[in-house]
Parts: sequence; structure tokens; C-alpha cells
Amino acid sequence: MNYLTRIVTVSILAATALVTGCANKPPYNYEALLAASPRSIVVIPPKNDTVEVDAPYIYLSTISRPLAEKGYYVFPVAMIDNFMKENGLPTPEEMNNVPLDKIYENIGADAVLYVNINQWGQKYNVVSSKAMVSVSMKLVDARTGNLLWDGAASAVKEPGSSGGGLVGMLVSAVANQIVGSISDATPQLARTANQTVLNTPNQGLLNGPYAPTTDTK
Repeated sequence: MNYLTRIVTVSILAATALVTGCANKPPYNYEALLAASPRSIVVIPPKNDTVEVDAPYIYLSTISRPLAEKGYYVFPVAMIDNFMKENGLPTPEEMNNVPLDKIYENIGADAVLYVNINQWGQKYNVVSSKAMVSVSMKLVDARTGNLLWDGAASAVKEPGSSGGGLVGMLVSAVANQIVGSISDATPQLARTANQTVLNTPNQGLLNGPYAPTTDTK
């Protein structure tokens, strides 16, 4: 029985941190977002609450496209990162502490997206392993500091059932660790989490002024 073949077939389970009881959760209050009507967003490199040092910049490569697809102009993330580093802010933690008035004065974005990485990468135990990305984010008006929108999401990649009892589970776990060591699932998981948090009906980010349709989510 080919256990590597089994674990290559995986399912990606995406769920917002809001998902528990989501059906009973009232629609998000979009009054502040509608009043501000931001057209442009600057994404600050994420804060990282994990031990994976590369997580902020891997994540950063996944966020511009879904925001643009929602209809917002997104300042180039690499340009913003370089600009802040050139101005004495070498780490994402320091970048997240820049006063909003300075961001608005020097960059001119209508809104700032702050992201926190809560979980990132492969998680192992004795008989199984899985890859996980969990993020939370908030959109803030760069001019007033008002919270415009916030949300959270997780995405998980787990191997299928290996069969074969305990021995089969152990072999599958070892094989999955080998596969995980040569194939990083986190970029795709980050994209899945982004799609979930931005597009969950009645909880996601409303479409911006450059959205291709008038449909808002």
C-alpha cells in the first residue's frame, strides 16, 4: 500500500475564526466602512506570533490580489516594505507601530490593513501531522483611526485516513513529514484563508469602488 500516494490526496478545510456559530452571528456592521468609502489600502507587513520567521513575507505575497479583486487600489507591498526599512523600521513589529498620521502623510492611503499571523506551518504529533495558517486582520481609516472592518480565518491541510491501524498511522505520519519538508503548503493555505475572511457573506470585506460588479459580499 502506497502511503505517500494516500497523503498527497488532501483536503483544504477553510474556516474563519468567526465560523463557530456563524449561522447565528448577526451581519457585520458596515456603517463605518460605508461612511469612509476607502479607495486605496496600504498593507503593513504582518505581526508574527509564530516561530516561523519567514511567515510575514510569505503571507505578504498572498494578500494584494484578493484585495484588488474586491475593488481596492493596493499599494505595492514590496515598495511599502522597502520604504519603511529605508526610514529606520527594519522589522514588521516596528512598522506596525508607525502612527497613522505619518502613514497618511507619507503614503496617502485611505485605509491601512493590519494583519496578525496566529498560526503558520506544519504541526506534528505522534501519529499525524497537518499544515495550518491562521490570520486575523483589521482595516483602519488612515485619516481618523476608526476601525472600518475586521475578521479572521484559518485554513488547514490534513492527510487522508491512512488505514492499517496504529502502524499505518505512524508510517503515514512519517511520510507526511517527509512530504511536508519538501513542499510548503503555507502560501496556498494563506490564499485560502484570505479568500475566506474577505468573502464570507455578511462578514467579509465589502467590495470597493473598483470592483468589476456592483455585487457586495
